Amino acid sequence: MQKTVLLIHAHPEPTSLTRTLVEAAKTSLLASGHRVLESDLYAMNWKAVFDAADFPQRVNEDRLCFVSESGNAYAKRAQTQDVEDEQAKLRQADAIVFQFPIWWFSFPAILKGWVDRVFAYGLAYGYKDAGNQHRYGEGGFAGKRALLSVTVGGPFEDYGARGINGSLEQILFPITHGTLFFSGMEVLPTFAVYGTGRLSEAETGLAIEGLNNRLDGLFTDAPIPFRAQNSGDYQDKHQLAAEIAPGRTGIVAHHAEPDLFV
Repeated sequence: MQKTVLLIHAHPEPTSLTRTLVEAAKTSLLASGHRVLESDLYAMNWKAVFDAADFPQRVNEDRLCFVSESGNAYAKRAQTQDVEDEQAKLRQADAIVFQFPIWWFSFPAILKGWVDRVFAYGLAYGYKDAGNQHRYGEGGFAGKRALLSVTVGGPFEDYGARGINGSLEQILFPITHGTLFFSGMEVLPTFAVYGTGRLSEAETGLAIEGLNNRLDGLFTDAPIPFRAQNSGDYQDKHQLAAEIAPGRTGIVAHHAEPDLFV
């Protein structure tokens, strides 16, 4: 069955591994019969800074409150056209693939700015104008799948369970859990290529093969088993109930299979 996949990527260099993987992903998804939408943020000259210019019709001209202005702009279809266009892609997408290099343990700034501006109040958060009632497993993006496909300069050893940089999945927790799962998406385990500054042609081929294999499972692989807010694990919708993951604290406590979250 044909699905629609939004491929969002962020790298300014056309010959980069990121862009190589983007082209490979498009080829693979199209060959599988899927429809591909694309957001090439550098080619789009995407405005990364979230500021007053995002709100042509202000609720309060004296003080900028992003929540109220975002909610008003989204509800009244008074957002800037670039944001409207990206939200339209998101609505159509059954899955979103984010392809980017890890820069300082996170998104490139242009991609973070895409999230800041596109994930509006009433859509990605504050869903149905119900405050925090619909988050972490629910929300405007419920039913959509997400995959981070990242390139990492350092070796795998730096990002293993005891690596000096910390576990990659835990480093990316603010994105996978705090951005994507928060807004309702089912988030797949991250696909990563390590040591990207020194890849041989053969290793690049293996990276492409690995990504293609993951894309084959984009709609069938099990997502990361994050605990949903309204599953009963968070009885007050803020903290885990005492009987859930006893003795566990921090990031791993919010993962239903914490021993696998390394």
